[in-house]
Amino acid sequence: MRAQSSATIPTTIAVDSSPTRTTGPTGTLLAALGVVAFSLTFPATAWGLEGFGPWSLVAVRSVLAAVIAGVCLLALRIPVPARRHRAGLAVVAAGVVVGFPLLTTLALQSSTTAHAAVVVGLLPLTTALFSALRIGTRPSRTFWAAAGAGAAAVAAFTVQQSGGALTTSDLYLFAALLVCAAGYTEGGRLARVMPGWQVIGWALVLCLPLTVPAAALALSYEPVHLTGHSVAGLLWVAAGSQFLGLVVWYRGMAAIGIPRASQLQLAQPLLTLVWSVLLLGEHLTVAAPLTAAAVLVCIAVTQRARS
Repeated sequence: MRAQSSATIPTTIAVDSSPTRTTGPTGTLLAALGVVAFSLTFPATAWGLEGFGPWSLVAVRSVLAAVIAGVCLLALRIPVPARRHRAGLAVVAAGVVVGFPLLTTLALQSSTTAHAAVVVGLLPLTTALFSALRIGTRPSRTFWAAAGAGAAAVAAFTVQQSGGALTTSDLYLFAALLVCAAGYTEGGRLARVMPGWQVIGWALVLCLPLTVPAAALALSYEPVHLTGHSVAGLLWVAAGSQFLGLVVWYRGMAAIGIPRASQLQLAQPLLTLVWSVLLLGEHLTVAAPLTAAAVLVCIAVTQRARS
């Protein structure tokens, strides 16, 4: 899957010079590629934390992603967004570029990637709620019933894993849900009027006056121990999760709608569970495959429900 994503994304950037008009299966595929990229974020973050402090990792990843985005914007001579779009870009920047990476990285200092993945599995429902409030979308009752069932399955798994008590890392993760859902919703709205890669590209560049000094300050206070894992983790969260994954994700959201795209993320915690076993050697409980089956059924229902 990672090889397929790498082959698809550069082509998307090169030809995307107008607002997305992709429809049907292609839009679903693009959103799904974004989910695959995001599913590697927590394992890559755990790798990055082996060599970087949490504040350094978040700041440096944002700077590197902004450099990639800036080069693409300059190479294609993309004009600066209109003033009316800048407030929306600020919301995307606050939620997706700064808030979510920082809060989840802080959480992963004391939480396993598997536990964090299932908590963040509530993101699809949170995003759908933000979409209804911000954009006025009105999904069907079937859609909401399936989305609620999926969220309930994820919540039950989370409670079972944590022994019924919320921890500080859980609070970080729940806060991350809120800021990320706001960023996704605003980004999906902007992706209807400008290419999705430009949405995240400009949001990253907008943060440079904050992230560059933050990176310098964090690196001066937090020790750095470069290893193969830490470098690979940093590069993935910067290029794969922070930029390329969001490119295809926003394009997919613009094509198939925010509520339906958000429900594809119900599969994200399941993929992350797989990566946590393969890459980190974490051990899963029996509840994981049961949750997987329930979530996949919910995805099938939401994708068929009229929104």
